[in-house]
Amino acid sequence: MNGNCHCGAVKFTYKGRPAKLVDCNCSICRRLRPLWAHGPEGIISIDAASDATLAYVWGDKGLAFHTCKTCGCTTHWKGLGDESPQNMAVNMALCDPATIRDIRVRRFDGADTWAFLD
Repeated sequence: MNGNCHCGAVKFTYKGRPAKLVDCNCSICRRLRPLWAHGPEGIISIDAASDATLAYVWGDKGLAFHTCKTCGCTTHWKGLGDESPQNMAVNMALCDPATIRDIRVRRFDGADTWAFLD
């Protein structure tokens, strides 16, 4: 599955089909409104120039959210630690809607309980 930012400077591939997409309500995701597909490097690949994104790191500094410097779309995040094998996610809202239409969306309470709400 392939996606890209609006201008096409940042492209990604998710090898296979994710079992679910995650709609999180944490303080940043509720503003960005992404649909995350998580996976390790190898399942997810990013195709962009090394200076194509702006990385935003805050709070516990565990994640870097990457946004295209040209068009402003948030394309992915990457974990900054080694504690999780699922250390990346791509914003599947940037894919053709027909390709993600039948993938289950799970609501995640990243704001409070750190649990799925469904």
